[in-house]
Amino acid sequence: MLSYWRKLHWTVRLKWLLWPLLLLPLTRLAVAAWHDIHHGSLWLSANPIEFILRSTGTWALTFLLCTLAVTPLRQLLQRPELLRIRRLLGLFAFFYACLHLGTYLWLDQGWDWLGMLKDVWKRPFITVGMTAWLLLLPLAATSTRWAMRKLGRRWQSLHRLAYLAPALGVLHYWWLVKADYRTPLLFGLSLLLLLGWRVWRKQQASSPPAQVARQR
Repeated sequence: MLSYWRKLHWTVRLKWLLWPLLLLPLTRLAVAAWHDIHHGSLWLSANPIEFILRSTGTWALTFLLCTLAVTPLRQLLQRPELLRIRRLLGLFAFFYACLHLGTYLWLDQGWDWLGMLKDVWKRPFITVGMTAWLLLLPLAATSTRWAMRKLGRRWQSLHRLAYLAPALGVLHYWWLVKADYRTPLLFGLSLLLLLGWRVWRKQQASSPPAQVARQR
């Protein structure tokens, strides 16, 4: 078994190690819910629905930012093979976003579709959050290699939505909180840093031809 593990490419081993880490937030919620149900404790706080909503939403946004962080990390470390873990992180971000939405629809709204539509219309932070989830939906649906081959260049254009979805997620979080803005501010600064890196790298890549043109 150990020899088989050593033969695997290091990115494959990294994926295997990431799986339990990415499932840890869900495991924590499941254990806390089981303990509350069977022992009458308050591991999910006095408002368990809000706790689950906050937790799943926070982890969805965290994994979205981790997905965006793969490109700067591979460029800094000069490890292009790190791109192999980006899809895994992105799909887990969508998974927790679905749990977040499912908690809202089931536990918070009780599948009251009319009430949900009124909520979306009247409360801007829910409208923004729903829009972010809708943007993630085509990204998750086209994350396979088959979709990449079928869409060709359009695949890359479509997946630029990965920049807009976390921005809406940060706005959703910002409008949600009522007093303590430290966490959404941290998310917002992280997103600006990740997007700023991409802009800087693009300018660096385009500067040599521009300099040659000026010299001519």
